[in-house]
Formats: sequence, structure tokens, C-alpha cells
Amino acid sequence: MDKKNSMEKKLQGVPETMLIPLWARAEESKQADPIIRDDMAEGLISRIDYDFSRFKDAWLTQVGVSIRTMLLDKAVCDFLQQRPNAVIVNLGAGLDTRYERLKDDSIIHRWYDLDLPEAIGLRRRFFNESDGNTCIAKSVFDDSWFDDVKAEGRPILIIAEGLFMYFTEDEVAGFFRRMVARLPDAEMFLEVLAPVAVGKSKHHDSVSKIGSSAEFKWGIKDSRKIEQWHEGIRFLKEWNYYDYHRKRWKWFGIVGRLPLIRPLLSSRIVHLGFV
Repeated sequence: MDKKNSMEKKLQGVPETMLIPLWARAEESKQADPIIRDDMAEGLISRIDYDFSRFKDAWLTQVGVSIRTMLLDKAVCDFLQQRPNAVIVNLGAGLDTRYERLKDDSIIHRWYDLDLPEAIGLRRRFFNESDGNTCIAKSVFDDSWFDDVKAEGRPILIIAEGLFMYFTEDEVAGFFRRMVARLPDAEMFLEVLAPVAVGKSKHHDSVSKIGSSAEFKWGIKDSRKIEQWHEGIRFLKEWNYYDYHRKRWKWFGIVGRLPLIRPLLSSRIVHLGFV
């Protein structure tokens, strides 16, 4: 569908935030030496009726999204190399283009993109579904989606990018307990927000520009504390955003890497295993 319409203007709250990483990836693709390339994101920006210029000064978000995309792309590829024919569940998928960037039918058995009905409605305007890549139009907290995932004994990888910071710790912890019970032996790549940002979305360089009710509600200093939510959760590894492409972070990265401040300012990708 090539014509623009006003559907995107109806997005409110957390669903509207899915337009921010799309913009960030498209902007990165214009760089002379980009951290990542996302040609599809560039194309989508030109077809969506939305004022993306409001984010033009949000350089911290733009760099952060580019680095988290790079980290997750590599982590997912490494996982798939070790566990061919895995099943991937991308929570809060929005307009993510990871399946299109990493598509390899020889190692991806099935990929699910899950998000709220209004987000999936928008996604289906621009993305084609297939036997290998399907959408689930449900809240992540609607446990019926576990039954929609057909793993057939294959390894399962869960991706949660730009999602759980918008919910309380009690909500996130409760979901994790149910997920571990329903998907034992799965692994997960989870974005964890810097705790200093909790409760401060009105000061955020991009989220503050959308004028919605989205608020940061969860972020922790020590990722290993997630293990306390359930005896079946194992912390495996994490990647701190400030450790990559340091010049792009400018002065903020220097401050963010100081040992005493780092735990407060550091957003990261965390690798978890379920047993």
C-alpha cells in the first residue's frame, strides 16, 4: 500500500513509541559509516503519515537504538548459528525489520512478531506474512499467545526490545514467572533500561516528543537481580551500550562509563536462559 493515511496518528501511549526506533534506524542508514543499515526502515519512513521531524535533535536515542539493533542482530545470528531451525518470538515487535534483515530459511524455522492489535494492524500494511514469519495480535500479557507459538520441540528464543521499561517491575516479574513455566529451556535477549531514566520520560530526548502517556516504569542497576524473580531464570551475559562506538556517544558516554555512575546510566541487552 503506497498511499499515506492517518492511521498512525491514532496510535497512543506505548504503541506510538514504535515509530521512534523506526526513525532511528532510518537515520542511521544515512550515515557515511553507519552502525547498522536498514534500507526497509528508510522506505517505511517515506510512506508513513507522521511528523518524524520532531525527533531531529534526539541524537542520544538515535545512537542508542542503532547500537542496541547492532547488538541484538549479532546475538540473534550467533544463537541461530548454534541452534539451527530455532523458533523466534519477537515481543513488542512494532515495525521492527529484524526478520527481513536476518532472514535465512536454512536456520530460522519460524518467526513470530507479537504486538498489540493496533500495532499489528499497522505492521500488516507494510510487512508480508508467510509460513515462516507470522504476526500475533495480542498483548504480551495475554498468556494465550503461548499456545500460538508452535515450537514442536525446537529451541525457542524470545526477543524483548524497547518493551518492558513501560511496565512496572511487578508486571514484568509476574510475566517472567509465567513465561518460564510455559517455555522452559527457552532463551531470551532482553533490553534493560538505565534506572536513572525511570519516571523521567518527560525529559527523554525522543519519548517526550510524542506527547503520549508512555512512561518509563522499570529499570535496574544489576541485571542479575532478575534471577530472584524465579528459580528457573539464569543470567548468562550482558552488553552495555556505552562500550560500543564510543565516539558516537560524545561526552555522555565518557560520563556513562565512570564506574560509580555506570550502573545508573547504563542501558543494556541481557541474555537470559530458562530452566
